[in-house]
Amino acid sequence: MVLTWIIFGAIAILAVTSAVAMILVRSALYAVLALVGNFIAVAMLYLLLGAPFISLAQITVYAGAIMILFLFVVMMLGTQKMEFDEPLLGQRIVGGVLILAFLVGIIYFIVTQFGGQPYLPLRSQSLGGPVEVGTVLINQYYLPIFILGFLLLVATIGAVVLTRYKSPKAGLTHGQYDILTEPMEKREEE
Repeated sequence: MVLTWIIFGAIAILAVTSAVAMILVRSALYAVLALVGNFIAVAMLYLLLGAPFISLAQITVYAGAIMILFLFVVMMLGTQKMEFDEPLLGQRIVGGVLILAFLVGIIYFIVTQFGGQPYLPLRSQSLGGPVEVGTVLINQYYLPIFILGFLLLVATIGAVVLTRYKSPKAGLTHGQYDILTEPMEKREEE
């Protein structure tokens, strides 16, 4: 039991540290990498709570796919360092008061709940497993899953269509030959 609390504390410190680092760094690239660290720490917390499917989904979807997309956008737009301007007067004071109120709430919760509640009973190991989650999704939510898949397909096709543009050089898109217009242009030349 003590080892579990030590592991939980280490992972929680890693999660909080990476979240604070994400907010405080000036480079957008380092902020994205700190967010990846936060997602991985949250996935480890899920694993510690006995939900391996949610943990692996967290790593695959968030730390994998979405963060690669964020990195791609940051690298495409450039990695300028952000300035710490204060566009709204007094925003640091309001932020400090809100953080202080949040910390007071957390301390109050810890003081009132410490030792007062018994430990939660352990759930079965198969609660968050992939077989159980898959069975529920396929048996109860098959129509929303198919609709979501179709929407993702339409969004992907829309993103590809919107990002394609013709450069001044005929047949080139984003530095590559346009496979749709190049054969037509060659036919016109003949």
